[in-house]
Amino acid sequence: MQAITTLAQLERIYAGAPAQASTVKEIPHITAAYRKLIEHSPFATLATNGEGGLDCSPRGDAGCVVRVLDEKTLAMPDRRGNNRIDSLRNIVADPRVALLFLLPGSGTTFRVNGKATLTNDLNLCKSFEMDGKLPRCVIIIKVEAAYFQCARAINRAGLWDAAKHIPEGALPSIGEILEELSRGEIGAKSYDAEWPGRAKSTMW
Repeated sequence: MQAITTLAQLERIYAGAPAQASTVKEIPHITAAYRKLIEHSPFATLATNGEGGLDCSPRGDAGCVVRVLDEKTLAMPDRRGNNRIDSLRNIVADPRVALLFLLPGSGTTFRVNGKATLTNDLNLCKSFEMDGKLPRCVIIIKVEAAYFQCARAINRAGLWDAAKHIPEGALPSIGEILEELSRGEIGAKSYDAEWPGRAKSTMW
């Protein structure tokens, strides 16, 4: 296998300038149209970098997953998870973050790059209250680049096409995966049986 190791090699393969639509879409702030994309997205991935390396974390919410505070500032509550806090540790070490928003039913995705800080400001946390519970902190993102991504990837994958959804039973359960990795210390049947109730009680 021949590796591509220089920019010159890469640019020879991808010769030609990008189309105008590929460049004018990227701006350093949130426009009214871009705000609509964010406000209709209940799911995003958060990419971070820290001393332990890279992390890409799924983030979802009952409404929009990220709130637009102003054209340069976004806020994302840190909802309950596994308590590993990999993304949060990374942000403390390195504020650079990237967001990829998905829009259910739409092929368009939306991306934001910027720098993040963490806050546990009580009033801000209260504004994200859900089911009587507050996030323990909120991620504040200062926008440096914002742009939409065309629908090719989503359309190629057929992500929203129900006919292409993975059939039930085709994948191992989380309990089965954990039983294998823990060499039987975690039982698949008990874990899978308890998970729906545990998830419901710890959703927020």
